[in-house]
Amino acid sequence: MKNSAAKAAMLLVVLVAFYSFDVPKGWYKAGSNPDQYEIGIDRGAGINGTNAATIKAGANKVRGFGTLVQNLVPGDFAGKRIRMSGYIKTEEVNGWGGFWLRIDGQKTGDPYVFDNMSNRKVKGNTDWKLCEIIVDVPKKATNIAYGALLAGGGQLWFDDLSFEVVDATVPATIPYPKEKTPHNQPTNLSFEDF
Repeated sequence: MKNSAAKAAMLLVVLVAFYSFDVPKGWYKAGSNPDQYEIGIDRGAGINGTNAATIKAGANKVRGFGTLVQNLVPGDFAGKRIRMSGYIKTEEVNGWGGFWLRIDGQKTGDPYVFDNMSNRKVKGNTDWKLCEIIVDVPKKATNIAYGALLAGGGQLWFDDLSFEVVDATVPATIPYPKEKTPHNQPTNLSFEDF
């Protein structure tokens, strides 16, 4: 009896190790509820049978979100418009998922730019599809944080991410307020000029 229990326990440990995902080098898990998600590498699940990163909910209904994150020093991207692109695939996503990219300034928690694809969410069951985020990186940017996220149940895979500088004719994926020079006096307070 003890021998059977020991074998069952050993089998369970092997299965958990086999089905759990390793976090890829250079990345880390985060989110509002990352412990409710399995996050890491899904070997052989990529576009061409290579590895892909994945975020898988531990239950059908999950509060919060899980994400796989990487940080980048702006370097040559500072002062330029960039495109982050990659492929996403989903299965039974009952919340939403997508890529996200945040550009930090001097103050922690006060980003210059943030796009999490909330206006173009990936849901349900999808095959591999190209997704992109296009943003302007301010010259004073201190960090570019990016990754993919899953909010709710299901599973999301992502693969083949890339970054490139694009010119101003490529539209940004989030609307930017137009920067205006401050006025010397209050202006158009009755809103008659437009």
